[in-house]
Amino acid sequence: MQDLLDLALDRPDEARRRAEALLATESDDRTRSYAYQCLGIVLRDAGQPAEAVALLRDGLRCARRTGDADRERDVRATLGVALAFAGRSAPALRELEGALNGADGVVAAKVGMRLAAVLTMLGRHAEAVPVLTTALAELEGAGDRGWEARTRVWLGYVELHLGRIDEAEAAMTAAARILAEEGAWVDRLSSLTNLAEIAVARGDHAVALARFAESAEAHEAAGWPVGSEFVALFAEAYLAAGLAAEAVDVMRGFEGEIAPLEEAEFQAALANALLAANDPAAAAEAARRAADLFRRQDRPWFRLRARLTVVRARLALQDTRGLAREAASVAADLDEQHADEAPLALTLAGRLARGPERLTAWERAASYRRHPNALVRAGAWQAQALARAEVGDRGGVLRAAAAGMDAIDEHRRLIGSSELRALATTHGRDLTAIALRHAASDARTLLRWSERTRATALAQPPATSDAATIPASLAALRDNGRRLAEARQDGDPTDELERERLRLERAVRAESHTLSATTAAQQRPASVAEIVAATADACLVELVDVDGSLHVLVAHDGRVRRRVAAATGEVAALLGPAAMLLRRASRGRPVDTADLGRRLQEAILGDAVALLPDADAPVVLAPTARLHGLAWSLLPALHERPFSVVPSAGQWLRARATPAPPDAATVLVAGPDLVSGGAEVPVLAREHPDAVLLDGPGATLDAVLDHLDGAGLVHLAAHGRFRADSPLFSALDLADGPLTVHDLERIRRAPYRVVLSACESGVLAPVGAEELLGLAAALFSLGTAGLVCSVAEVNDTATAALMVDLHAALAAGSDPATALREVRRRTAGDPVAAGTAAAFLALGV
Repeated sequence: MQDLLDLALDRPDEARRRAEALLATESDDRTRSYAYQCLGIVLRDAGQPAEAVALLRDGLRCARRTGDADRERDVRATLGVALAFAGRSAPALRELEGALNGADGVVAAKVGMRLAAVLTMLGRHAEAVPVLTTALAELEGAGDRGWEARTRVWLGYVELHLGRIDEAEAAMTAAARILAEEGAWVDRLSSLTNLAEIAVARGDHAVALARFAESAEAHEAAGWPVGSEFVALFAEAYLAAGLAAEAVDVMRGFEGEIAPLEEAEFQAALANALLAANDPAAAAEAARRAADLFRRQDRPWFRLRARLTVVRARLALQDTRGLAREAASVAADLDEQHADEAPLALTLAGRLARGPERLTAWERAASYRRHPNALVRAGAWQAQALARAEVGDRGGVLRAAAAGMDAIDEHRRLIGSSELRALATTHGRDLTAIALRHAASDARTLLRWSERTRATALAQPPATSDAATIPASLAALRDNGRRLAEARQDGDPTDELERERLRLERAVRAESHTLSATTAAQQRPASVAEIVAATADACLVELVDVDGSLHVLVAHDGRVRRRVAAATGEVAALLGPAAMLLRRASRGRPVDTADLGRRLQEAILGDAVALLPDADAPVVLAPTARLHGLAWSLLPALHERPFSVVPSAGQWLRARATPAPPDAATVLVAGPDLVSGGAEVPVLAREHPDAVLLDGPGATLDAVLDHLDGAGLVHLAAHGRFRADSPLFSALDLADGPLTVHDLERIRRAPYRVVLSACESGVLAPVGAEELLGLAAALFSLGTAGLVCSVAEVNDTATAALMVDLHAALAAGSDPATALREVRRRTAGDPVAAGTAAAFLALGV
């Protein structure tokens, strides 16, 4: 009959039929006890613990009538676990402790394993370890492989929550191997999920998301729906990777049954996701629900973490009445447990404290600086920086911030996805703010710290750049784009195709998130000495947001000088009117940008404009991420001089060091449905007879990607769409569908220079902490040295003429910045052409 209980775990539907048949035909108490126990396990695991408890009580009565104490112990232990699933912790422990009393050998080991499982559910991890260790030794000796594996699963879970990640992974990996050998597929699904959770704890988000995807596929293949626990853990992995919106969506989209025990954990995970998604009111509500459920279930370990979420949500809501006392209490309890959350809790407690208690809390948080998890270490170094600031130790602040940023770099370095790498910098946003605040008084120090914390994701190529095969999801998305374009052109319904597009985009994103970087190598930030040396024949202007004020750093002729301009909010208020003026120009309406240009210059550069060299000296602008898309030639000081825009000085130096490929091809591409028909492309083809021409049906995605690879100069005349909601799906329309950032990232060798004549082709989305995503960012990360692209809507007809003039200047030997200055000069007196020219920027060199 033991086979019936194993069947309940592996094939629950068949087990249920067999158990019900036995209860209908058998009167023997032993047989009926097994049948009731089988049904109890099936219902417990199906999220119906109350029904399971009732059946297990029937089974326990049958077992007692047999007079077999071990049979009674086994049913009683199963009843204890079901009571725990029902959220009834105290009676669960009474049943399990009663079952263990007087047991020995394998029976004691099996009961002990289940007791340890319930202790773990209650957060009593340290108590569970000796029980599991004793049980494991007994089961190994008895050769009971299935129960040995289940015990290893729980031991791995406990080790994980005690912060012993290597031991957790070793135990869980061994368990997964045994379960696969034994064909215990349901328990193996659980072990796969636990291995994903371990990867999250290690900070390896690419591996974690890959393991969750593998586990989800295994669930689907087995016809076994994922439960609320899996969904909550998956959401936490998204959250750790910086994908807060996805975490909320996956939890709110769950429609399955949630057992009472799991409801509390589900609400706690939802609260954390909501908080990260900037919904502190909903987060506080969910966290309070979770804390109340944990209290009723007598699970103080979990309740403590829900209380921390309440503290964080209330602080975000500025609901501070009595909060300092609650924060201090939560922090002290987490510190006593040496929990991963302790540095965060102690840092918050310090912010809310006054007097010496503030410094004490931060110093306690800083004691976690040697923690194995990189993000926990980063939080501890942030606390160290706050502690050093409290005593006026500026050097100590910057040393602590540097160590914290190193920890975040370690966390980010092996992430393959460009999106996740950029989002990972969010973990260092507060640390960056502290560092910049204390670096701001010295121009060179501020430049060094600005470079340390901006556009770091672009210094590492995407993991997909050398992939040989196109993922099926990306290929399907391409085909969808082609069919969607055809349907729109023919006036056919597109609702179903739009739904398919969204589904495929989710699949492509999810797959990209599971990529690990192929190398741990990463270029170091540029030093101030290297930057200053490069400004002998140019002028670098780097903008830095320090506590809401715009600081302007001007590096030229061996010096770095600093000025403070307007508040960033004042600058932001001018960006909308600037975009509106360019939009009017793109639609053929005359505009006057002079007044707005002067206001922008005063707000952004202020007195620093006097530090710029003479009008012929090239200027390199490194704006903040949120100012990257400004039409910079609107500023009078820039309109008449050659200037280029770069994400960072480090990116500029890398671009300067990139050699132009000898005898590399020129590639000209004309996409479909342009108002001008891509009028400049035939003209450019006549002027460059050796160029590769891809137009009409020949401008396919595969053909364009093949010729982009290693090209010297590429001109892409195609409609562009910037996707603020998902920058890696920003695209250029080609004959057979959209070319997205995901496609560009698969090029092996970057083209040296690229001209993108499409609307908004140079718009980049600010993400994380001073990171950028979009078409131009993808090309930079691949190694493209320079781009010409637009940051606004452009007039197709005016653009065609502008592009011919631009290429004439390039062919004459001008760099892109100088060529664009010549184009701007030629448009004087034509408001539409001038507005179109203003929308184009030279990026890089």
